[in-house]
Amino acid sequence: MPKKPKKPCCYPGCPKLTDGAYCEEHKTVANRQYEKYGRKYNKADRYGYAWQKVRARYVKLHPFCEVCFENGTLTPVEHIHHIKPLGEGGTNDFDNLMSVCQSCHSRIHALRGDYWHNAQKQPTRGGQNL
Repeated sequence: MPKKPKKPCCYPGCPKLTDGAYCEEHKTVANRQYEKYGRKYNKADRYGYAWQKVRARYVKLHPFCEVCFENGTLTPVEHIHHIKPLGEGGTNDFDNLMSVCQSCHSRIHALRGDYWHNAQKQPTRGGQNL
């Protein structure tokens, strides 16, 4: 069976062809950047038992997506979103939390540029930036 054609390295300005995302030269650089900026915390430290208790209390008080609810739709909560992310100094206080469905949660992060790095505009809740 024939192999897939090689594609250019994803590292900016590198013309080398590779089977993966990065050439051998840039694979370690990209991994180091990912570890530093993409995975800079241990998930268990931030979302352990204490977070589960806070989340359960918040879901009990806010059982529907707050964004959809403002638009007149009752959608069950799927995620508890931190308005100011923990990595940016946010807390688990109720005034920093927001119950959202999956589609609203994805939309919030897409608009912030968290996933696709193309922030367009900052979503708001009651005039407050999310």
